[in-house]
Amino acid sequence: AASAGAASLVERVLARDRAAVARAISVIERGETGAGELLRGLRRHLGRAYRIGITGPPGAGKSSLVSALGALLVAQGNSIGVLAVDPSSQFTQGAVLGDRVRMAELDRADGIFIRSMATRGQSGGLSPRADAAADVLDAAGYDWVFIESVGVGQVELDIRNLVDTTLVALVPESGDQVQAIKAGLMEIADLYVVNKCDRPGAGAMVAAVQSSVALQHHPDPAWIPRVIGAAVINNDGIAEILAELKRHRQHLSRDGRLLHGRRLGLMARLRKRMEQQLVARLHERGAGPELEQAVERILTGEESLEQVSERCLSEWVVRLAGKTPRGSGR
Repeated sequence: AASAGAASLVERVLARDRAAVARAISVIERGETGAGELLRGLRRHLGRAYRIGITGPPGAGKSSLVSALGALLVAQGNSIGVLAVDPSSQFTQGAVLGDRVRMAELDRADGIFIRSMATRGQSGGLSPRADAAADVLDAAGYDWVFIESVGVGQVELDIRNLVDTTLVALVPESGDQVQAIKAGLMEIADLYVVNKCDRPGAGAMVAAVQSSVALQHHPDPAWIPRVIGAAVINNDGIAEILAELKRHRQHLSRDGRLLHGRRLGLMARLRKRMEQQLVARLHERGAGPELEQAVERILTGEESLEQVSERCLSEWVVRLAGKTPRGSGR
């Protein structure tokens, strides 16, 4: 019954049934039974959507930027999917900010699907299953998929593994942020947008980012990220930003760069998912008398923390190896 249900949901997602797309993302986000089977069913239909990651500090106007770009793409005959990743409520673990509130005008258009996802305490500014949710939108046939992350500074590097093009949004008042992003985002961004350029200091901010870009090493030595000034509130610069996104897409489409980048991203996502599952299992099975005894050995000086950690992990792996892996089918 579960198999038939997953197959039916896959068919409806492929037909771009909005209710089915929403249901599929919920199944994956909640880790419901059949989530793995659903994703397997969608896998061979992936790769058509072009994925854009939009990140940057809070208040940079990321949602407004997505709305403006989405409206222009729809006017050009494209369909788009949007994943707006919001901070999690400490009480409900749900999304605090609603995408319907922030992107009301965009949501009224046809050919658009918007979903808000919570980070659920995940570091890196993304929901733990944002990658799988993007796969659902891809399989549903949306031409462009935007992933807007929370904007948490230099640790927000996971988004690079989910998307084809990474856009970092800043504002004139973000001068102090430039030093912070040098350690992370400056090395992964394919395009910079200084938003709200109708404010004082915009020119100086654009120049500062340009200087920083010139000193950084981009993962693709054949690509030099541009810095574009914009004022989304007045729709200034939107056409130029979209043109640059398309230019980067054309750049990646040559010499197999796009497929190579997606393969590397998938490998990084696999490692990340394995780490998440390992941590979850350690929490499930590692707490209790064993750890209490281990702490006592550390406190009495019988072993160091490093020695105890290595020994406990090795013992746990040996026990786990004696069990049939979940989902192996054996």
